[in-house]
Amino acid sequence: MSRRPSRRRSAARRPRRSRRQQQDDMQLLAVGVAAAAAISLMVMVVNWLIAHWWVLIVAALVLVLGCLGWWQHRTQRTQWQQVQARALRYGLAQLDALTHRQFEHAIRDLMHRDGCTDAVQVGGRGDLGADVKATDPYGRRWVLQCKHRRNGDRGAAVGTPDLQVLNGTGRPVHQADVVVMVTNGRITHPGRTFARQQRLHLVDRQVLAQWATGSRPLWELLGAIPPPRRPTAHS
Repeated sequence: MSRRPSRRRSAARRPRRSRRQQQDDMQLLAVGVAAAAAISLMVMVVNWLIAHWWVLIVAALVLVLGCLGWWQHRTQRTQWQQVQARALRYGLAQLDALTHRQFEHAIRDLMHRDGCTDAVQVGGRGDLGADVKATDPYGRRWVLQCKHRRNGDRGAAVGTPDLQVLNGTGRPVHQADVVVMVTNGRITHPGRTFARQQRLHLVDRQVLAQWATGSRPLWELLGAIPPPRRPTAHS
């Protein structure tokens, strides 16, 4: 009695497998028909293009003209952005009115104006003494620490402790070639002495005014800049 149900179950399974096979056959047939139709359409298109070869020439000309127009538009846009960047100017009154973070952004923009296309503002918690990083057209890596004073030269002067922090991270941590302290205020005499001893560059209010209101890059305003890292068109 136990064998009869198993025979019935096996007999009931056979039609299911046949229906699946029929479905598979139908799917294969549909795929074959679609492939044949696609091949036939491609043959018709190729034959038509061969008979009307001038269409290919017109399409190629349109494509070339379109690419040229796109490239010209892109070039003009890039040139305009460069002109705008070179025209960037900041007055000392403008810089004094900024917040500390805005001051960092302004220094970044000035470095970008001078040709440091990778200039980036990185100041914040855990910046390890670097507020702006950049690479100049000569391949030299710059690290700039910014000290904004709301009252300008009447605010607290930047002293040796601030420069010691910068000196301890500028080259060892950030691998900078040029380490700079930038402020819209004053720098103490001991701080200047320490900077000379440690080959740190100082941009005080006077140098900042020359840089921000003019068009000369910062490395032309500072002395004892390291030589270029690699030969460039600017060398």
